[in-house]
Amino acid sequence: MLFDDITNDGRLWAVRYDDDEENALFESFAQWNDVEWLRNFFTENKEDLESYFKVTDVNEAIFDTIDDSDRLQCLILDLSPDADLEKLFKPLDNRQTAALILDKEKARLNQKSIHPSWLRLYAIRLEKGAFIVTGGAIKLTATMAEREHTLKELIKMERVRNYLLSEGIIDKDSFNDYQNSL
Repeated sequence: MLFDDITNDGRLWAVRYDDDEENALFESFAQWNDVEWLRNFFTENKEDLESYFKVTDVNEAIFDTIDDSDRLQCLILDLSPDADLEKLFKPLDNRQTAALILDKEKARLNQKSIHPSWLRLYAIRLEKGAFIVTGGAIKLTATMAEREHTLKELIKMERVRNYLLSEGIIDKDSFNDYQNSL
C-alpha cells in the first residue's frame, strides 16, 4: 500500500493499492468520466436510481455524474494553500458529533437543484485538515451496506485504517514519519 501526495503539501493523500497503477482518487474520477462504465453501472442499478433519486433516464444520470465529477475534481485538485478540507470532508456517520482517531470521512457536493449528488469520495482523517482518500463510489441507496459496490468501499476504508494503525500511524506527524522512512 502506497500513498500519493495529491496537494503536494501533505493535506490530501490518496491510497495506491498494491495491484493498482493509479491511486484511489484518480481511479474514481476516471471511472466517473467513463461513459461506457457509467452506462453499464446505471443500467445495472436502474431500480436504485429511479426509487431513490427519481431519475429514469440513464443518459441523464451519465450527464449528471460527469458534471458532478468535474465539479468535485475542481474542488479537490484546485485547492489553494489556505483552502479548508474540513468543509469538504464530513464524518461518514451523519450522527457523529466528535472526531475520532483515524476517522472515516466522506466528501460530496452540496445539494443541487435537480437532485443531490450521488458521488462520494471516502477518506481517513489523519487530523484536522489532513485526509487520505481510500476510494469513491456512486451511492444510490440510503446506506453503504445495501449494495456490494459501496460495501467494498467500507471494507477498503477499514483496511486502510487497520494498516495505518498497524504501522503506528495515528496522526499527521506519525504519517509523515512513516512516509519519510520509505
